[in-house]
Amino acid sequence: MGIYDRYFLPRLTHMAMGTSLLTPYRERVIGGARGRVLEIGVGSGLNLPLYGDGVEAITAIDPSAPLLDLARDRAATAAAPVDLIEASAEDLPLSCDSFDMVTVTWTLCSVRDPARVLAELRRVLRPGGALAFVEHGRAPDPPVRRWQDRLTPFWRRCAGNCHLNRPVAQELEQAGFRIERLDTGYAKGPRPMTFMYEGRAVSAG
Repeated sequence: MGIYDRYFLPRLTHMAMGTSLLTPYRERVIGGARGRVLEIGVGSGLNLPLYGDGVEAITAIDPSAPLLDLARDRAATAAAPVDLIEASAEDLPLSCDSFDMVTVTWTLCSVRDPARVLAELRRVLRPGGALAFVEHGRAPDPPVRRWQDRLTPFWRRCAGNCHLNRPVAQELEQAGFRIERLDTGYAKGPRPMTFMYEGRAVSAG
């Protein structure tokens, strides 16, 4: 891990993800969590204060030790016990059928292998469990998509492997999830970076 990734990127990520423009999305996704919850890409813990009394326990995964250090204070004051684990979402150190819900906020854009991550999420979800998500990704408008494709090679190098052009709904369905609810649209900001997918999915099999 280079100096930029270790010392600068975690702080930049925390600042970028902490914008108030994202708060309503977080509140809707996290506010519906129940039971035993797995959050992948917990980062600096910005979601942790939003979990409600219906949550029994939270397992929070992130591959970045510096970001997990930033999350510790929020974990200490969360509504449910939080277990912070440094690990890759492609290889979760967790048992099968362990969680009632998985929450994912702006994480699938930056994982190395989305298909493998989603397979892991299906593995650890209990039968009947749900995935609640909000992600940014591939836009429906051809001019915006072209800009996303042009910008992504540069963007991913300076933004922690973040891809602007991943087709979120398609990736979920190809991984064996059935989308129960999906809301899409542009958030405020540059369109290549702000087409949002927000919803809920369950395992199709």
